[in-house]
Amino acid sequence: MFYDKVSAGYILRIRVTPNASKCSTGDIFTDSNNQDFLKINLTAVPEKGKANQELIKFLSKLLHISKSNFTLISGETDRYKKIALNIPPSAENDNLLETLEHPK
Repeated sequence: MFYDKVSAGYILRIRVTPNASKCSTGDIFTDSNNQDFLKINLTAVPEKGKANQELIKFLSKLLHISKSNFTLISGETDRYKKIALNIPPSAENDNLLETLEHPK
């Protein structure tokens, strides 16, 4: 599972690939510490925060959640990112996040 539930919502673990031909979600990547990350391809270049901005915009659009509910908490200049999602943890929201693992 690429996310953790916390009192304020969720912490998403994302592995970004910039300069892709299109924005898309991919498989789950497991790192050497056995942590799962959702792979996301972005068209933006990794300079001046452009890829981070596109990541938030892309997740917001996919999940139909306002961009203001997303906060980058680590990985500003790394491909491995942690993003706080400020929505209440619930079974419905768990299902919503799990749709990212299985793109249509």
